[in-house]
Amino acid sequence: MARQNDSTVTEFVLKGLTDRPELQLPLFLLFLGIYGVTTMGNLGMILLITFNSKLQSLNSNLHAPMYFFLSNLSAIDLFYSSVITPKLMENFVWEQNVISYPGCMIQLFFFCFFAAAECYMLTTMAYDRYVAICSPLLYNVTMSPKVCSVLVTGVYIMASIGAVPYTISMIMLFFCEDNVIHHYFCDIFPLLKLSCSITYINELLVVLVGGFNVLATIMAIIMSYAFILCNILQIPSAEGKSKAFSTCGSHLTAVGVSYGSIIFMYFKPSSSSNMAQEKVASVFYTTVIPMLNPLIYSWRNKEVRNVLSKAIGMRYGPLQGSN
Repeated sequence: MARQNDSTVTEFVLKGLTDRPELQLPLFLLFLGIYGVTTMGNLGMILLITFNSKLQSLNSNLHAPMYFFLSNLSAIDLFYSSVITPKLMENFVWEQNVISYPGCMIQLFFFCFFAAAECYMLTTMAYDRYVAICSPLLYNVTMSPKVCSVLVTGVYIMASIGAVPYTISMIMLFFCEDNVIHHYFCDIFPLLKLSCSITYINELLVVLVGGFNVLATIMAIIMSYAFILCNILQIPSAEGKSKAFSTCGSHLTAVGVSYGSIIFMYFKPSSSSNMAQEKVASVFYTTVIPMLNPLIYSWRNKEVRNVLSKAIGMRYGPLQGSN
């Protein structure tokens, strides 16, 4: 494979989602709204959980391990969306959306990093639910602050290990005169289509590294929920079973949505490849899922809603009382 400094390409042109002029403004406003909700939702959850310890009168429990993981998931989603969405919106504003070669490789790295981090964080949260339901008496010991910190550190280490091979192997490729990426960001397969080099190693990495990340995490999630299900079925009361299931429903929904879109995008047969479908799937897991996760995990959570409403009451209550 040729090295990057031999490449004749110094920048890429992102084609974006569509070339139809009448859709540019509506799509810009749509994704601006999605990015705004994503930013406010995830940043709001991070701030609510981080500064909750200062709200002494709320008597909440948002310092528990599950909320520590949730704040990290919100940070991942916030940065994940920020890597992709602003550049996507430029397609609707500028006639030609250009990204430099280094900028493209940086975007590719962080896209792979945060995508892998999301998978491993979902796995960590599944383990947290397993301990909480199957070993409730040992929960505080098993999920101590030190253990939680080690687990989160491991998430980011595994994400780095997953992102570095893709980026380095892409940098080693040779790009010729064609620099138009038929996508709205620097994704792996659209870049490989532009390369003049043999891309066998890159495609093999997608199968090996990507396959390992997906299979390892999804198998860990399945095993966690298999033990959870067995434990829930042993609960005698219907109310107890319903309460236990309710603590897992949001997580299972997010897992299904996240992994479904990733598998559709990267592990479908090449003969069924369709650029329009790929773009829709990409939009879903790079912009829509980071927006949905705060809603799935947080705003639907009764404890979070109570803390949020009380925090707003503490802030604006005196003003209301003075009227």
